[in-house]
Amino acid sequence: MHLHKYEKWWLTFGIASLIVFLIILGFGAFYLGTHPQSHGITIDPENIEAEEAFKPENLGLTKVDEGKYVLNVVASAFNYDLGTDEDGNPVKHIQIPKGSTVLIQATTPDVVHGFNIAGTNANMMVEPGYISSMEIEMKQPGEYTLLCNEYCGVGHHMMFATVEVTD
Repeated sequence: MHLHKYEKWWLTFGIASLIVFLIILGFGAFYLGTHPQSHGITIDPENIEAEEAFKPENLGLTKVDEGKYVLNVVASAFNYDLGTDEDGNPVKHIQIPKGSTVLIQATTPDVVHGFNIAGTNANMMVEPGYISSMEIEMKQPGEYTLLCNEYCGVGHHMMFATVEVTD
């Protein structure tokens, strides 16, 4: 079988590209420790209040230590449930001090939702039956939009809240 010289070049380029890709993937997986979440915490989507973090009184932002906060969120039916204020109205705006570390914990009782604080690295998929969590540091002051970036139905575009990082 005879291969044209350009076929040899493209085969060489393709195989070399594959090897470089696998080396980069291996470096990220083994040396840097990048891997998919393997210890997902499960929850009964029919009864999310059974989990302490998602009881109505524990939703929203809670200070746990100096500069450390926990944000518990329930995403459902075109709404982020961040708790209620003193008058019983739903909270749609939270304030976080600049430089704080925030552990975000989110779940949903209905369909797949997204959790994205635009302009930050906070981005996760919220699935029924699981608690999604990530820790971020809020370094830059400003007002950010918390939005759903996974289409969840006809009211998807109304699913947002405001996160303000204050000095």
